[in-house]
Amino acid sequence: MAAPRRARTPAASGSPFLRRVLLAGEVDRSRHPFDIPAFEKGIDIELASRVTFFVGENGSGKSTLLEAIATSCGFGLRGGNRDHTFQVDDPRTELGRALRLSWLPKVTEGFFMRAESFFDFATYIETVSDMRAYGGKSLHAQSHGESFLALFSNRFEQGIYILDEPEAALSPQRQLAFLRVIHDLESPGHAQFLISTHSPIVLAYPGAALLSLDGDGIRPVEYRQTEHYRVTKDFLDCPERFFKHLF
Repeated sequence: MAAPRRARTPAASGSPFLRRVLLAGEVDRSRHPFDIPAFEKGIDIELASRVTFFVGENGSGKSTLLEAIATSCGFGLRGGNRDHTFQVDDPRTELGRALRLSWLPKVTEGFFMRAESFFDFATYIETVSDMRAYGGKSLHAQSHGESFLALFSNRFEQGIYILDEPEAALSPQRQLAFLRVIHDLESPGHAQFLISTHSPIVLAYPGAALLSLDGDGIRPVEYRQTEHYRVTKDFLDCPERFFKHLF
């Protein structure tokens, strides 16, 4: 099989810790998740920005790819840092074992957050951690969006942060606050972010690289070329036109 075309993210100021993600060796492409169209030509991603967004339709494989990178980094599939171990048997861990990560320098600190399993993570944290490390208030005693920001603001410091749809519980105003958290950590070179998102607000982060998984490969895409931006802008410009076709 021909070597996969490398997806190069546009260079930005500052260097990331994780430089390359490569699917190495032979795999059974008839099995999930190796049969996802975006992975058919292999996976070879060169990262040049400290903030990289993965975009695509539901089912395109962006969450699966982030989960595999997270497990390859040593994070649990359900979320947390390297100290939070949730033992699971899942095909996505097989993809993680098949990935090869290139670092400069190698970092072990960081966090993996999955919006869909955050409730389970918050319950686990209540039993093993001092809640002062999360702002002094139970994550379950806060709204979903408040608990997300409590995590981002109190537990994100240095390392690599892999976030799967972090905007899920955030209002537009809270999404802007989240962008401030990203900036405060990545601009001095303390952190790198790999994020899957559907939010055109989050995707607009200055200097970020965007990779699309729509189609039969992983390729760079410009912000205004994403479906997220175009559909949202067109809808806000003229919602009546959409309603005419929908109803």
